[in-house]
Amino acid sequence: MRQWTVDAFASGPFMGNPACVLEPMAAWPAERWMQALAAENNQAETAFLRKTADPARFDLRWFTPAMEVPLCGHATLASAHVLFAELGLTAGEVTFDTRSGPLRVRRAGAAYEMDFPATMPRRIEAPAGLAEALGAEPEEVWAAQYLVVVLKDEAAVRALRPDIAGLNVLASAAAQRGNVGVAAIADPGRPYDVADRFFAPGSGVPEDPATGSLHCILAPLFAAKLGRARVKFHQAYPGRGGDLDCEVAGERALLRGTAVTALDARLLSLPE
Repeated sequence: MRQWTVDAFASGPFMGNPACVLEPMAAWPAERWMQALAAENNQAETAFLRKTADPARFDLRWFTPAMEVPLCGHATLASAHVLFAELGLTAGEVTFDTRSGPLRVRRAGAAYEMDFPATMPRRIEAPAGLAEALGAEPEEVWAAQYLVVVLKDEAAVRALRPDIAGLNVLASAAAQRGNVGVAAIADPGRPYDVADRFFAPGSGVPEDPATGSLHCILAPLFAAKLGRARVKFHQAYPGRGGDLDCEVAGERALLRGTAVTALDARLLSLPE
């Protein structure tokens, strides 16, 4: 069985966010096996695909090293890249059926465009202790499936060295999962509009390099702030970084990015 490691939302190899993608299977293996493989891979997500009668439609599930998650953008992009670039899918668009509903990915020149649900967060008061756990004073705090903190500038976002365990506790109390996105308007002259980072201890990932699901929240939030539907984001993970070109279309978020195959491997431990 083949497995690929793909750098998603990446400007080149070893950038963006790596995800492992298994070749499509006829049936789901045992969940304990999928979770064990995700832990063995030790990437933010491992993506599992199941074939359907439609060659351009697949069931898709995502596992972090610690748990199955309901939505993962970069591993969806990586899955589409494997189907198109590695397995020769000729359709212009692929549909993934997931716990978050149908997700469509189409080829857009050298990039891919993902059609995801958009979520406008609600503004809340900063939870007690948030500034201390984050190591920076929030300008605004918002909540959806993740907690979102707006900081004063890009330098504050890049300088963060948060208390990950503390963030997990605070975010779990304010949102449904112990995950925190942090964002600020980019410095003048940058090729992007917003700089952000994502700390995801609630999903077993201290910091994620490039996060599609976070931008389903950030896209409508900053589209409203900037007064336009299209916003370019740079996720400023130290040493890697990922780039997402986002556009809000009603209740959907179109996330555009590129992907690079970093590893093509043969899996010897077969599914149970």
